[in-house]
Amino acid sequence: MDWRSLLTPRAPIPRSFQICLGFGGFALILLIWWGVTWLGLIQPFFLPRPDQVLRSGYALFAELDFLADIWASTYRILLGFLVAGLLGVPLGLLMGTFRAAEALFEPLVGFVRYMPASAFIPLFILWLGIGDLEKVAIIFVGSFFQLALMVTVVARAVPMEIMETAYTLGASRMQVILRVLLPASMPGILDTLRIIMGWAWTYIIVAELVASEAGLGYRILNSQRLLQTGNIIFSIIT
Repeated sequence: MDWRSLLTPRAPIPRSFQICLGFGGFALILLIWWGVTWLGLIQPFFLPRPDQVLRSGYALFAELDFLADIWASTYRILLGFLVAGLLGVPLGLLMGTFRAAEALFEPLVGFVRYMPASAFIPLFILWLGIGDLEKVAIIFVGSFFQLALMVTVVARAVPMEIMETAYTLGASRMQVILRVLLPASMPGILDTLRIIMGWAWTYIIVAELVASEAGLGYRILNSQRLLQTGNIIFSIIT
């Protein structure tokens, strides 16, 4: 490998070297973490050693039914994300395809997208109680509006020339949408869903910090109350 490529903007590097660099980044953080804790630069109360965090994780699974917390968070995320996807993707395609739909929905969707999902927690507790439905609603609000606008951008990026060619070949408007626009947008939609799924995890942690009896957010808050730093770090990594 030509080592000069590492300092050349956008120069390709071997895939195997990319993987090694990726693992190297994690190894560097782990080495620094281990060093500052082993040397006593940070008290274990604030930052336990990596092996202590692993022992805390083992105790979580063995004694505190940590799998139930993982399942509770995963279930809420999947349900909220599914509803957001079933409604957000069609709305995004609609706004990205028809100017009338864009004019009708985009101002409202764009306005709500900047509202923090966590700000809705008090309202949803009043309206929906403190069960799973409230957490699912937080996931939905945090995901739906972002997803709809990002899918709109994806749909707009489909070249008009492709659609005009389909019309020239005799395709109807519905055929253009289903056989041209949708397939051309699918890679971007899948990438958008992947990004939104990552955001959904941040929303569920916030939602479970308030009035929850299970979930990763609940476990983090409970560990903080008991001053169990190792449990907090392990739950975050999980």
